[in-house]
Amino acid sequence: MAEKVVIIGSGPSGWTAALYASRANLDPLVFAGRPSQLMLPGGQLMFTTEVENFPGYPNGITGPEMMTEFRQQALKFGTRVMTDNGPTNTVEQSDGYDIVHHWQDVASVTLNQGSPFKITSDKGSVVEAHSVIISTGARANYLGLPSEQQYLNRGVSACAVCDGALPRFRNKPLVVVGGGDSAVEEATYLTKFASTVYLIHRRDELRASKIMAQRALENPKIKVLWNSAVKEVKGNDQAGVTSVILSSTVGEPDRELETTGMFVAIGHTPNTDFLGGQLALNDKGYIKLTQPQRTYTSIEGVFAAGDVADDYYRQAITAAGTGCMAALDAERYLAAKGVH
Repeated sequence: MAEKVVIIGSGPSGWTAALYASRANLDPLVFAGRPSQLMLPGGQLMFTTEVENFPGYPNGITGPEMMTEFRQQALKFGTRVMTDNGPTNTVEQSDGYDIVHHWQDVASVTLNQGSPFKITSDKGSVVEAHSVIISTGARANYLGLPSEQQYLNRGVSACAVCDGALPRFRNKPLVVVGGGDSAVEEATYLTKFASTVYLIHRRDELRASKIMAQRALENPKIKVLWNSAVKEVKGNDQAGVTSVILSSTVGEPDRELETTGMFVAIGHTPNTDFLGGQLALNDKGYIKLTQPQRTYTSIEGVFAAGDVADDYYRQAITAAGTGCMAALDAERYLAAKGVH
């Protein structure tokens, strides 16, 4: 028997979609995923130590704690999670991230043959569904340095809006890596808090649009370091990041630059490989939404929420909002099809 709705992904959008779908008596089934080197169940918030900009948490909260609360609220209303032993809603099996290794991930989907859609897990389980919500998120691109990973969330970040206002960065020199519009936007945003923002770029000209590049070059708090690349992130256990080592792309000697934070702004990669090209994507590889103010994709009955379909905002609050929208869209789609 086909599920009414299957939700793929377990970040803010996935759990919010599950909450709304369960309260609508759709008995949603979530494929929450397994840990990997690139992502964790719960999405990018699982790599975030402090969240201060999500409404309802005036004292802040850690990303993992927030995702635990999202998940518990969805489970409270009947959401089920696909585990190695099949779907479950029992608190004992679903409480605590020590059990994520027993959650199933999605290996592939069959969407282009219409409903019921087929979802195949990494364990070989096949689930059919009348509707599907894809909320697999996007992962930030990093430089790939061991020292970068060592200081992730201790001075290394990929989101200025998320982390820039934290006390560790205020009135301190900060580094932004990149040369496109995103890097310039991050650098400009950080000037609200930093003493100086160093924009590190491998070339001698920014890739950003002319107007964005001009704003950066004219901003007295932004200093562009041309023909440079980050070679190593340095720091200690107490302070986190303390400096970066820059190498030259034109043969000049390495240099050390004092900083308390490095923000990497070299793009994101949406988690869409498992789709096998069955859904229309935009020119950046994100799922293309086919109607304004809706979460419809190119296949009827398949909806997308969160960062996998958002190459612009990429915030937990916007992801949660579109998770709500996707659940409501799925509910109305199923009602129109006579699925109750």
